[in-house]
Amino acid sequence: MKTYADVFSGLKRAALIPFFVIGDPGYDAGLAIVKDAIDAGADILELGISFSDPIADGPTIQKADIRAAKAGMNMQKALRFIREIKDYRDIPIGLLIYYNLIYQYPAEKFFADAAKAGVNSVLIADMTINDADEVTHMAKQAGLDTVFMVTPNTSDSRIKEITERITGFVYTVSVLGVTGSRDRLSSTVGDLIARIKAVTNIPVCVGFGISSPDHAKTVAQAGADGVIIGSKIVSMIEKNLDNPQKAREDISGFIKQLRKALEE
Repeated sequence: MKTYADVFSGLKRAALIPFFVIGDPGYDAGLAIVKDAIDAGADILELGISFSDPIADGPTIQKADIRAAKAGMNMQKALRFIREIKDYRDIPIGLLIYYNLIYQYPAEKFFADAAKAGVNSVLIADMTINDADEVTHMAKQAGLDTVFMVTPNTSDSRIKEITERITGFVYTVSVLGVTGSRDRLSSTVGDLIARIKAVTNIPVCVGFGISSPDHAKTVAQAGADGVIIGSKIVSMIEKNLDNPQKAREDISGFIKQLRKALEE
């Protein structure tokens, strides 16, 4: 199975990492969209499992969670979805999830089953490193990488503490607040990347608020090892709920534009 290290070491540019909610707008339509994204140039996938109270997410992804849930998405179907992606292409997959879903599964079985499905890493959006000992040993036992978030208001000492617990990549939040497309890229992102890279050699991937090829290019030029784009892509699904083929075409075209910008 391809690892993050395989991807980051083999690229001479920042990795392109689109985010999707698994099963949005439905299982088959969502699977087709993700496969198209891979074909269009995605290097890594970041996938979310629908949850009733996604506190890190803005309205666009919240609505995607609702659509996926209404379409019948659950943990078993999500893991099957991931297996189908891995059968299609050996691409690293990061899972973004909320802890209640893991706890209810329950936790040890979740990490084992996620690894069997082909997941590379798990980021628990509502868990800080203060509570990480509750799950990191399970992730390690299952062979999964750990990913945690660093934000613009994280202190340098806290960044060091967080990155010491990470084995996958640093999920770097470019802005304060929840996920969502923004017209302007935060002016603090370059400084934040530099602060992280001063204390760790772990790849730094930047997300939240990146919504254009220019944003992606700017973040890459600031030193990011990967660029994560979620809400902008998910909004294309929302805008084309009555025309799934157009959603596929729009997303595929957008990812090609992002890939081109990162290659320039």
